Amino acid sequence: MCGIVGYIGKKESLPILLNGLRRLEYRGYDSAGVAIFNGEKIKQVKSVGKIENLLKKTKTENIFGAVGIAHTRWATHGGVKEINAHPHADCTGKLVLVHNGIIENYRELKTKLSAKHKFISETDSEVLAHLIEENYTGNLHEAVKKSLFQVQGTYGLVVMHVDHPELLIAARMGSPLVIGIGEEENFIASDATPMLAYTKKVIFLEDGEMADITKDSVQTYNVQDNFVSKQIEEIDWDEAQAQLQGFPHFMLKEIFDQPTVFKDAIRGRTNMEEGTAHLGGLNMTAEEMKSINRIILIACGTASYAAMVGKYAFERLSGIPTEVDVASEFRYRDPIIDEHTLVFGISQSGETADTLAALREAKRKGAFVRGIVNVVGSTIARETDGGTYIHAGPELAVASTKAYTNMITVLLLYALQFGRSRRLSLATGQRLLNAFLEISEKMQKILSQNEEIKKIAEKYKNSQDFFFLGRGINYPVALEGSLKLKEISYIHSEAYPGGELKHGPLALLSSEFPVFAIMTKNQLYEKMRSNVEEVRARKAPVILIATEGDEQAKELSDEIIYVPKTMELLEPLLNTIPLQLFAYHMAVILGKDVDRPRNLAKSVTVE
Repeated sequence: MCGIVGYIGKKESLPILLNGLRRLEYRGYDSAGVAIFNGEKIKQVKSVGKIENLLKKTKTENIFGAVGIAHTRWATHGGVKEINAHPHADCTGKLVLVHNGIIENYRELKTKLSAKHKFISETDSEVLAHLIEENYTGNLHEAVKKSLFQVQGTYGLVVMHVDHPELLIAARMGSPLVIGIGEEENFIASDATPMLAYTKKVIFLEDGEMADITKDSVQTYNVQDNFVSKQIEEIDWDEAQAQLQGFPHFMLKEIFDQPTVFKDAIRGRTNMEEGTAHLGGLNMTAEEMKSINRIILIACGTASYAAMVGKYAFERLSGIPTEVDVASEFRYRDPIIDEHTLVFGISQSGETADTLAALREAKRKGAFVRGIVNVVGSTIARETDGGTYIHAGPELAVASTKAYTNMITVLLLYALQFGRSRRLSLATGQRLLNAFLEISEKMQKILSQNEEIKKIAEKYKNSQDFFFLGRGINYPVALEGSLKLKEISYIHSEAYPGGELKHGPLALLSSEFPVFAIMTKNQLYEKMRSNVEEVRARKAPVILIATEGDEQAKELSDEIIYVPKTMELLEPLLNTIPLQLFAYHMAVILGKDVDRPRNLAKSVTVE
């Protein structure tokens, strides 16, 4: 939710800020703005809509300077209007700030401040500007610190002031901030992607920390105002990974990235001789692993569907009872957890507020808590006692594709590791690893059908409703396929286990209601075949995902997409790709903004 960029150095800040906002647009794109100190005053430019609108507007404005902050907004408090766009200023115009998060007591604060201060916007964020103004007596650091003690809620905050032209002040509580370390320049942003073109050296702020940032130094402090020594870390992402590289959209690029990033996810983590996987980030002794009698996978959205695949794998390979919990509900049912429970939090960004809160609750109750994330140095990665990076690289489209694939991959590796430590035979472990080694090539084979899948999307472009059906380990695949279509095409779709059709949903079927069915050759093939027959009997068009060589499947389908044969547990790694491509092409054909779907943001950092 919302993206923050700041720069202080010797270069013109506007191009750096605008480039940074482009990299962060996935976090929100209701409105955007920049504020730059030109040596005399702070000049602001704001616009409603996507970053491109702001870019056009800055071309007509005389805005320059080597110190600036910028923001792209995902609206929470206050409508999508220019007056609600960040940055926000105090009454004097000398202080401006950008904010990500929610100030829970803003109404109370606004009421107190309104007697002396004039409010322009409808946002909770503007309260912070006036509060700091109220507390300012010449020392900006002290004013920010004092103000934050009066605030309840979450914030990622960057402040600049005319009287302190060589200083940016940042603060974090519940919303991520990363400081980029350069030579005679420093950066600050919601994540590392805006900085990749300039530096890979970063400092991660923790909750309750502030930073005084100049072009030559970064000083960090805790809430007690004690100096905190921070380690400078190196980001291993490549700037090229954050570029389109000839693709028309990031989503399509990221779909096509999957064969490569899959290899990155398994590299160095498998042992063929022992028929097992080894993920050092688990950080558990053999005795601790054996003590686990229950696994809980916590996630939201696409990550929760990856978790459902993980549940099948853990139970089948290791025999450990495993459940999937939606993170936003986990804390509110007083979950039963003890020291024999292993809890994984799964999040692409590693900043998902609901998942983070759920993990904190699990940790409080004594469970082993581990993270599965993509973003290095993210909050979940730092707050858990171990975990694994999925190595998907920057994922800039809002709709997740390659991160989903690599989440499944890491969960399968963990399931194999636990399985081999308990009941899984060497031969089965080796067979699974051999199948793993073939996945990348098989992904490429599916991607080669891109144009054929595009034609199917063209045929069904006028459909208003879709069903996605799967059974067993392919039910989560159906859920993910349905979600992708909703997210980027805005077409109503639902996903069901195939066997549930007869318990009500069949009433919806007609010749105008296409059905995607995943009917690959596995132990539930015949069951799924019967479900497809039920669909055909109601005259609904059937689009089948079937295993190569299954000629009989053609008789049951109006359209068919073949995928290579693999072991059942690995099928989601292949079967999801045609659904991703279908959703993508459907959105493009309908003229939707594929990478920036309406009302959505990539990283949900507020509850």
